[in-house]
Amino acid sequence: MSRPPLPPFTEATAIQKVRAAEDAWNTRDPERISLAYSEDSWWRNRSTFVQGRPAIVDFLVGKWGREFDYRLIKELWAYTGDVIAVRFAYEYHDATGQWFRAYGNENWHFDKDGLMTHRHASINDVAIDESERKFFWDASGPRPADHPGLSELGL
Repeated sequence: MSRPPLPPFTEATAIQKVRAAEDAWNTRDPERISLAYSEDSWWRNRSTFVQGRPAIVDFLVGKWGREFDYRLIKELWAYTGDVIAVRFAYEYHDATGQWFRAYGNENWHFDKDGLMTHRHASINDVAIDESERKFFWDASGPRPADHPGLSELGL
């Protein structure tokens, strides 16, 4: 299975890979998202360690069982041949209606087929008022091309 764009990355293909990941995560479809990762992909997500596609699916099901109306924006930070670093922010609310903006960084390593073999994510949540939200688009799809990114939003 191949998941273009493939390494070695250029700036353009790294940006394309980042946007593809953002679009996939905004579907909140764990099965679809898991296909971007190698069968034995290894994750550190905050203080949780996950390995393999079935564990990734379980992790994401749990995540979106707690994080409602999730919307994510990713931005390329740096890249080399088979590694991409991103910064991101996402907004969600919990079961009580409290809104949060989560800020973080991820480091990704890819195999020759463009599948992510390692994902290291550091994330901090900040409680926000609903009036402080910045991510507005239909929650059932990707961020529209004309919606500002992190830099444009001052994040």
